[in-house]
Amino acid sequence: MHQVAILHPAIAMAGLTFAVLLLIPYQRFKAVIREQVVPDDFKFGESGSVPGAVCIPNRNYMNLLEIPMLFYVACLILYVTQTATPVAAGLAWTYVGLRSVHSLIHLTYNKVVHRLVFFALSNFVLVALWILLAIGLGK
Repeated sequence: MHQVAILHPAIAMAGLTFAVLLLIPYQRFKAVIREQVVPDDFKFGESGSVPGAVCIPNRNYMNLLEIPMLFYVACLILYVTQTATPVAAGLAWTYVGLRSVHSLIHLTYNKVVHRLVFFALSNFVLVALWILLAIGLGK
C-alpha cells in the first residue's frame, strides 16, 4: 500500500467540512432575504430568533471540527510514521462514510436516533483506528 493513501480519506473529510461550511452563509443569506431574520441576529453567533433550519448547518460544521480532529491526527501520524496499512485505510474510509451519513441526516430530516447511530458507529471506528495506530507504533 502506498502510504499517501491514508491521506485520501482525510482530504475527503476536509471536503465534507468545506461543503457544510458553504451551507452556513447560504442558509443565512436565504433567511435574511426571506425576512426570517435580520443580519444582527448573527452578531454574536445566532440569536434565539434564528430558525432551526438556519442553525443546523452551523452546528453540523462545529461538530465536524470537534472529534474529527482526532481522525486527522491519526491519519497524519500513520502517514508520517509510514505505518498505514490497508486495514487502517479501510477504517479511515469507513469513518468518512459514517460521518458523511451523519451530516446528511443532520442536514436533512434530522432524526436524532438515526444521527446518534451513525455518530456512535463513527466513534467506534475512530477508536479502532487509534488502537491500530498504537499497535503499529509498538512494533
